[in-house]
Amino acid sequence: MSDAAFSKSEMMIVAAARELAGQRVCFVGVGLPNIAVNLAQRTVAPELELVYEAGVFGARPARLPLSIGDPTIVTGATAVVSMLELFGYYLQRGLVDVGFLGAAQIDRFGNINTTVIGPYEQPTTRLPGSGGACEIAINARQVFVIMRQSARSFVEAIDFRTSPGNPGGAEQAERIRREGGWLGRGPSVVVTDLGIYHFDDAGEMRLDSLHPGATVEGVRASIGWDVAINASLAETPPPTEAELRLIREELDPGGAYTK
Repeated sequence: MSDAAFSKSEMMIVAAARELAGQRVCFVGVGLPNIAVNLAQRTVAPELELVYEAGVFGARPARLPLSIGDPTIVTGATAVVSMLELFGYYLQRGLVDVGFLGAAQIDRFGNINTTVIGPYEQPTTRLPGSGGACEIAINARQVFVIMRQSARSFVEAIDFRTSPGNPGGAEQAERIRREGGWLGRGPSVVVTDLGIYHFDDAGEMRLDSLHPGATVEGVRASIGWDVAINASLAETPPPTEAELRLIREELDPGGAYTK
C-alpha cells in the first residue's frame, strides 16, 4: 500500500491501536483515544475490556461513541455503575491496565495539560479540564497518549499540569508515586501523527518508530526540546486494507477524526 493511500491521522490511529495488543482493561478518554481503542478491540485486542468514565465497564459499543455519555457505550457491557463506584472499585483498586488519554500539551516527561493555555489566572484558551484524566494517570498501571504533534503541543514546559507523567524525571517520579500512594507506573507510550515514542530510563520520551512519510527533521522541528532518537529507529508499518476499512466504513465514516 502506498504512503498516499492513507492520511497521517489514520496512520496515528492505527499505530495507537496496535500498541494495545496484549492489553486487557483500558480506561478510555474522549476524542482520538476513543477511536483508537475501538479499532484495537476489532483487530489486535478482541478481548479488550473498555472502561468509560460515565460508569461503564466492559463496553463493546455497536458504533463509535460520540462521547463518554453516548448510550451506545452500554452495549454488551459487563457492568454499568455510578462514576463513584467505577473510580473507587475499579480504577483505584488497580484493576485498569491502561489509561488511554489525549492532551493539548505534553512535555518530555509525559506530563499532560488539558486545562489552560497561558497563565491559569488569565488564560488565552480555557480547555475542558481534567475530568477523570488525573485519576486515570496516577492509578492506571500505565498510560498511553495519542495526540497530533506540533511545536505548540510538544513543549519544554506545559502551562498547567493536569495529569502527571514522570514529574522531575524517572527517579523523582518514582518517589512521588510511592509517597502519594499512586498505583500506576506512569506513561509508557505516546503516539503522534509522525511517530511512536516510548520512555527511556530517565523517564523522558524517546522516538522509537517513524511513520511512513515522516522525517527526523520534521519531528525535531515540531517538538520543543532536543528529543532523543532511538539508534535503531524503526519505520511504522503502514495501515492494512482491513484496518482502513474499519476506520472509514465502521468507526468514522464521516471523517471526524481522520480528515
